[in-house]
Amino acid sequence: MGAIGLSHSTSGDLLPSSIVVVIQEDPRKSGRAVEALRIALGLGSGENLMTVVLLNQAPLLLSEDTDDIVDVDILEKHLPVFKELNIRFLLEQDSRSRFSLDTDFEMREAAESDIATTIATADRVLVF
Repeated sequence: MGAIGLSHSTSGDLLPSSIVVVIQEDPRKSGRAVEALRIALGLGSGENLMTVVLLNQAPLLLSEDTDDIVDVDILEKHLPVFKELNIRFLLEQDSRSRFSLDTDFEMREAAESDIATTIATADRVLVF
């Protein structure tokens, strides 16, 4: 590992690090989910390749109805920046059918094995 946030390619060049933030907290019960999203935004606003994985009830963070979310005022302040920066969200299969999600976000559903591979191949992983 070279400079902070950079990794070496096979040719020795410095490349941006890939960072995965996994959020599994229920945003209706804990402010940790919104705080994790805020942290992801800070890490993803530079050159790092950022993916946010939303598990269990965490896709509610991207829901069209956010009234029951703890710290919704903080969430609403930061969500437009995720759209602007095109930060990728990875969701469990069937999340779109389970939740009414805002389709303006860059998101895709993936099998559990694909999510595991994304996490395993990242340079840095944060789990909330």
